[in-house]
Amino acid sequence: MMTQNQLQEVIAQAVRSVPVVDAHTHLFTPAFPGLLLRGIDDLLTYHYLVAETLRYHPEKTEEFWRLSVQKQADLVWQTLFIERSPVSEACRGVLTVLRAYGLDLGCRDLTAYRRFFAGLDPEAQVDIVFKEANLKYVVMTNDPFEPVEKVYWQQGVGVDPRFRAALRLDPLLNRWPETAGSLEAEGYEVQADLSGQTSAEVRRFLTDWAKRMNPLYLAVSLPPDFIYPDPAPRGRLLKEVILPFCQEHGKPLALMIGVKKLVNPSLRLAGDSVGKALINTVESLCVENPEVKFFLTMLARENQHELVVAARKFGNLMPFGCWWFLNNPSLIREITRMRLELLGLSFVPQHSDARVLDQLIYKWSHSKQLIIEVLTEAYTALAETGWKLSAAGIKQDVERLFFRNFEEFMGIE
Repeated sequence: MMTQNQLQEVIAQAVRSVPVVDAHTHLFTPAFPGLLLRGIDDLLTYHYLVAETLRYHPEKTEEFWRLSVQKQADLVWQTLFIERSPVSEACRGVLTVLRAYGLDLGCRDLTAYRRFFAGLDPEAQVDIVFKEANLKYVVMTNDPFEPVEKVYWQQGVGVDPRFRAALRLDPLLNRWPETAGSLEAEGYEVQADLSGQTSAEVRRFLTDWAKRMNPLYLAVSLPPDFIYPDPAPRGRLLKEVILPFCQEHGKPLALMIGVKKLVNPSLRLAGDSVGKALINTVESLCVENPEVKFFLTMLARENQHELVVAARKFGNLMPFGCWWFLNNPSLIREITRMRLELLGLSFVPQHSDARVLDQLIYKWSHSKQLIIEVLTEAYTALAETGWKLSAAGIKQDVERLFFRNFEEFMGIE
């Protein structure tokens, strides 16, 4: 039988060495020039840090948006790293990245950090980051209504296989009248009132884009008041188009529920907030669509227990990650522990939600350490019952959590 120290070492080694599938990011392949965010200025102007900075300078909000990205980064650095200790998780993440690149944190020299990142070729930087985070691949969030990105897909630009696609449905489901006009302009015979050939034409649109992107899943971010069934356009499009499409093509539907958009519009991307959602909506979707797989995360802490209980009832529901405002150490520990206690090993514990390439380093480094701690508690309790643990068995369990559960749920062989 393993000693406590041996058990801790086996778990730590298994987690640190396991290849990772990052199931949800906002990154882009380097084949899409201008869309892949990377380097120190993009790290510092990440919306988490912008919101934190403007707490100290609310009077400078409008002025902030008129600054260049470099000047914005200067203000964030001065406010959060020079005038104060960088104790928040987002700040610590920047420091973890700088340390991983071997940069001197003692000098606090933003100019020197900029010189370093300016010397990195995008492809080479991707190689460095993926090696450091031990990633198999990441899943992007791909919007067929975003003008710049759309052109790359239409041109058939080759995509690095380490960047897999997910077909984003937000404009379709959350801004239907506006999106109907866009579809009509592209030659799809749709009506704002969903009459006529609208359902068939939206299905045709999805088929066209699925052929271009080959997405692993379809995805949408939804507000706390999302309900199903629903006679409004969102509910009708789900029932008449999206869910039948997912069933026919064997594509899971990723639902990210609980975001309140722009509660403070002056903060722009940093101005979104969180609200408690309705778990009966998730239950209705699962029970009425047993052939559709739902890959699901919720934003409010208050929803996490309900989500885990729902997952116990529906095999077509896979909880994943600690999304957005939940991606903090105290909450990652709590949520992961609860999922282990109620679901065993049948969930996906984390995704990065990264918007900047270099964030993959810190988000996976920090999360892996927290998951090691939670797994150590769980396996220690298991060993105390007299159950004999093996390094091979623990390695197999860790692989399930970090990539096998996701790939099996997605139908990836």
